[in-house]
Amino acid sequence: MTEQKNVAETVVDENHLIAERRTKLGALRGQGIAFPNDFRCDAFAGDLQAEFADKEQFTAESIQALGREVSVGGRMLLKRVQGKIGFVQLQDMTGRIQLFLSAAELGESFEAFKSWDIGDILGVRGVLMRTKTGELSVKATSLRLLTKSLRPLPDKFHGLEDVEQRYRQRYVDLIVNAESRQVFQLRSRVVSRLRAFLDARRFMEVETPMMHPIPGGATARPFVTHHNALDLQMYLRVAPELYLKRLTVGGFDRVYEINRNFRNEGVSTRHNPEFTMLELYQAYASYTEIMDITEAMIQDSAAQLSTDMQFTWDGHTIDLGKPFRRWRMDEAVLEHNPEIKPEELRDRAAMVRHCERLRIHVKPGYGWGKLLLEVFEKTVESQLVQPTFITDHPVEVSPLARANDHDPELTDRFELFIGCKEIANGFSELNDPEDQAERFRAQVAQKDGGDDEAMHFDADYIRALEYGMPPTGGLGVGIDRLVMLLAGVGSIRDVLLFPYMRPEA
Repeated sequence: MTEQKNVAETVVDENHLIAERRTKLGALRGQGIAFPNDFRCDAFAGDLQAEFADKEQFTAESIQALGREVSVGGRMLLKRVQGKIGFVQLQDMTGRIQLFLSAAELGESFEAFKSWDIGDILGVRGVLMRTKTGELSVKATSLRLLTKSLRPLPDKFHGLEDVEQRYRQRYVDLIVNAESRQVFQLRSRVVSRLRAFLDARRFMEVETPMMHPIPGGATARPFVTHHNALDLQMYLRVAPELYLKRLTVGGFDRVYEINRNFRNEGVSTRHNPEFTMLELYQAYASYTEIMDITEAMIQDSAAQLSTDMQFTWDGHTIDLGKPFRRWRMDEAVLEHNPEIKPEELRDRAAMVRHCERLRIHVKPGYGWGKLLLEVFEKTVESQLVQPTFITDHPVEVSPLARANDHDPELTDRFELFIGCKEIANGFSELNDPEDQAERFRAQVAQKDGGDDEAMHFDADYIRALEYGMPPTGGLGVGIDRLVMLLAGVGSIRDVLLFPYMRPEA
């Protein structure tokens, strides 16, 4: 009851503050000075702080002698008025800088400033200085209110602590929580670095359709939409794979796409209905070369963020500087399940018994390959803390991967696990059109048997393969999970600017 009362009081207080701010905005409108758009910045707070960080070199006297004039704009987060002087903490996209304001210099603008509110967006022109406390500041010669903030920000000492509100109102989270801004700045740097890595190796960035007439490229349940003009049912992309491989057929030997995918599946700390993948294809390469590229690319991104290549994620210390382990799936299952004998791995009846013992649900259509994967996911995946490539996946669970030359029941495929989570998936691509057609038919049979995630038969993709695709290696990297690792956060929602949320009541 007390909590409900406190919430009600908070709403009343907030409504009162909003009403006060609307009154102030009304006065600005009456003066014809609300929401101006003629102020221009020529400097950023963070850049200025970095440039003048050396206090021994840039003393108060030396900065004053420079007479450096700057124009900065940003949001007022702190405000102090002491008689005829005032201090403001102004925040822009790069950081914060202090403003030093004086009534003698600003006149009427100073008087107007005293009624402005935390959250208002200001434009200031002034000269750089260093205060007696050593803080770099802009001594304002002109000051303007550019945008009136009508809603009060969260308490300045506690920020926006409600997790759901942070995700739902990311714009407020970014204003008041420096940690959130840093995560998304890091994400941008990681994506830029991945592009630079691939561009330097003659990969070409491309764009492929996001609405597909046939969902394909991954075993996943798609979102369904409708094209009104064509009166055609379509599907949001679950993966760009089949389109990218069409480009390899067309002669683009190295292509990649940083793409948005949509899968109509559950929501968790590791899953969001829409997510970002890096997918690439390299002709004349096998899955071993793709593993080399994956390892080098992740290490290259990590090296931009940490000199020792050590990252902490979900309580684990992860070393990205060492060579990544390469481990066959069947060997990993045997090591973590001493009850299973090597000869039982491909004996469906024996694997069913082990699944029952492990309380793994078995569907009638599961073969030994699917059962092996189920046991791996139940008993091994949670043990893979340090970077590990799990290789040699069964054909049954790898409908697009090339069969191994020495063991046709397995494929030349890997999945990369770091911190007990799948980060990447890659394989030598299946370029035999007849084999691919048979695998598609098997997927269709599984779909007819009730598997909502099984693939459709894509006749045009088979036609493309019939023109001839060179031997090719492919890779998909989960950008969201990679950023989670490098930022050390435990939920995918912390690295998505606008994660999926149920509509507000």
